[in-house]
Amino acid sequence: MKRYRIRITEEAEQDLIDIYRYIAVHDSAENGMYVLDKLESLCSELAEFPLRGNVPPELDRIGVTNYREVRFKPYRVIYEIIGADLFVHCVLDGRRDMLSLLERRLIR
Repeated sequence: MKRYRIRITEEAEQDLIDIYRYIAVHDSAENGMYVLDKLESLCSELAEFPLRGNVPPELDRIGVTNYREVRFKPYRVIYEIIGADLFVHCVLDGRRDMLSLLERRLIR
């Protein structure tokens, strides 16, 4: 079975930090760590099962199909497979205006 190298972009790293900080401030540091651990595990699992995700519907509607997503609700991990590398581009709260965020972050 082929394993992909997981590459987390600086923007995605910042997303994870921001998510942790928000939860730590508005709920608890423990819950922040729980969510952070779940999201990092989800990213790691993609090394073996990269095709388990689907094309984000917001991108699919505009014909952009090279990105995929997996979810740990309400968070969405958006990634792209290029050769043997899997690039995590963003980790976003799915309750936000996803089309605007994805257009700004991925379709520049």
